Amino acid sequence: MFDILKAILFGIVEGLTEWLPISSTGHLILVEQFVHMDVSAAFMEMFRVVIQLGAIMAVVVLYFHKLNPFSPKKTQIQRKETFSLWEKVIVSLVPLIPILPFNDKIDKAFYNYKVVALMLIVYGVLFIVVENRNRNHVPSICSVKQIGYKQALIIGLFQALALIPGTSRSGATILGAILIGLSRETAAEFSFFLAIPTMFGASLLKLIKFGTAYTSSEVIILLTAVVVSFLVSIVAIRFLMGYVKKHNFKPFGYYRIVLGALVLLYFMAIVH
Repeated sequence: MFDILKAILFGIVEGLTEWLPISSTGHLILVEQFVHMDVSAAFMEMFRVVIQLGAIMAVVVLYFHKLNPFSPKKTQIQRKETFSLWEKVIVSLVPLIPILPFNDKIDKAFYNYKVVALMLIVYGVLFIVVENRNRNHVPSICSVKQIGYKQALIIGLFQALALIPGTSRSGATILGAILIGLSRETAAEFSFFLAIPTMFGASLLKLIKFGTAYTSSEVIILLTAVVVSFLVSIVAIRFLMGYVKKHNFKPFGYYRIVLGALVLLYFMAIVH
């Protein structure tokens, strides 16, 4: 029973932090210090990735019409634009291809509080700097259909940087998109779409690696976290899309800096 409640907490944290540019890893590494489930280390390694499936499904549900090229409600031109959107998503995945085989090694090398804290702070500063620079800047791309293949590839390069824990996949892609002229709303939306194949692929690889050696309680724990992550992600995505219409990302930058400092102080206190 207690592990179910803990799974709910993990699902809430994942659902909130996956889409806001504040690093789900940074938050999960803190939660894991205080919340311990009665599961194996191998299950926990798989769990923290696979609970993203709930978050992905939230994007699919919220944007199903926009992402579905076969919708009977779409005109021929709209279907063509939807296929073009998916082509751009695929182009954005190209920078990940040579790096994915080393994903586990990257995790082992960089999944520690020092790297996570540093990335939280660095990208927090970058958000503030970029928003200050763009204070009077008018974005040149204000809808996903205006994104070109070159821009999609550049955003994909920023997404590849997010393999370093603490960076935040949404944070890196949104920041990169804003830098090349996308509006905040368009940057956030395209970041959501990129997450579908990226996070689904990462989850599938973890599931295959873990195999089928589940206990009944582990299955319940995983499903609970996935469902909670889905429900919370619906709220988080709607909040972010409403927020960016009127506000910038500087508050998230300040939040990242504070969180990064807290992570450093907390773990340094434990070590010493």
